[in-house]
Amino acid sequence: MSHSYDDRVLALAGLAQSLQQVRRIAESGQSHTAAAQPVLDSVFRIDADSPGQVYGGSRMLAPGLRALADYLTNRGEDPLLPRLALATLQLERRFSGEPGTLAAVGNGIAAIAPRAEAHGSIHPDVLSALGGLYADTISHLRPRIMVQGNPHYLGQAGVVSEIRALLLAAVRSAMLWRQLGGSQWQFLLARRAMAEAVQRHLG
Repeated sequence: MSHSYDDRVLALAGLAQSLQQVRRIAESGQSHTAAAQPVLDSVFRIDADSPGQVYGGSRMLAPGLRALADYLTNRGEDPLLPRLALATLQLERRFSGEPGTLAAVGNGIAAIAPRAEAHGSIHPDVLSALGGLYADTISHLRPRIMVQGNPHYLGQAGVVSEIRALLLAAVRSAMLWRQLGGSQWQFLLARRAMAEAVQRHLG
């Protein structure tokens, strides 16, 4: 099943956007709602017809697409972002090979979905539930994703929940990337094709 890079880069943009918000919260204690909501929504869109629909349309991923464009053209300003992305891609491969953990996460998301439907995916109760699900399941796998930031914020339960919820969204995007035929070789061999696909989305 072949998919164009136009689809694949949306999954990578979702990954980048999730991790951008992880970095932002870890440093400042607050996410940017307009950027966090589409990737958190994607956790609940398991049966979407296209990658664009997973995130509510490619324009919702503009921050992630810009971050990806910067990375692909060696203009990225945050050296921790590519490292976090690589760790997430490695973690997703481990996660996908653990049927019990996959089932637990799927059941957990299904249980949280009605709350997200009623209150929105960025409601504190939903973030707390998603964060707890990540802590109980994926966080036990290796490699563990280590988030650096301001200790003052990283000591706050609400901040930790939102970071974990966004890491769950990042793993969701990493899984979509792989399902669409993405591989780490493409960062070496198809950089230009990916950069061109990103520019098509950014217009």
